[in-house]
Amino acid sequence: MVLRLHRTLIILAKTFTMSHQYRVRNHEDIYFVTFTIVDWVDVFTRPSYKQLIINSLTYCQRHKGLEVYAYCLMTNHLHLLAAAEHPAKLPDIIRDFKKHTNKEIIKLIAEENESRRDWILYRFRFNAKYDNRIQDYKVWRDGYHGIACDRPDILLQKLDYIHNNPVAAGIVSQPEHYQYSSAANYCGEKGMMDVLFIDPGLYVTNVKPY
Repeated sequence: MVLRLHRTLIILAKTFTMSHQYRVRNHEDIYFVTFTIVDWVDVFTRPSYKQLIINSLTYCQRHKGLEVYAYCLMTNHLHLLAAAEHPAKLPDIIRDFKKHTNKEIIKLIAEENESRRDWILYRFRFNAKYDNRIQDYKVWRDGYHGIACDRPDILLQKLDYIHNNPVAAGIVSQPEHYQYSSAANYCGEKGMMDVLFIDPGLYVTNVKPY
């Protein structure tokens, strides 16, 4: 089912005009972006940490103009296929998202019964020392490598890559079985958050969890 819907995306995806670049230039395009935790620390191992990211993405969708076409949250990084609804700009949304979640992740680590608390906070403090913009803790690595999906084949490749991350990591056998990704949405099943996809009617439709 996932593969068949991906084939539909190839046929119906809009035509983009940008070249493939590693930063966001055209704010109307769909981009593949990745946010990575410093030192690849496995932060997202508890449901509360994962839910924080889902809630923050949902807030950005509802209040900041973020358009999410696909996502996958792994233990130490987050992949998105995303765009910004005019007049919002994707780099601004990403900046606010990372700033907010940086602060909230630290709060959760302090509140949770986290056996790795001292080690995790040490890594975050260590990385903050080398960034003048961060006072105490640095959770996310700089950048997000925005790759424009300016051709249908690139869009398909990134969509497959995002949804197959948990399969490649040996977590699940099928993409749609992984709770913290949009693979279930693309199969018409319940998802953790809303996503946008290109349907046979040639328009972007909001797909909400059942």
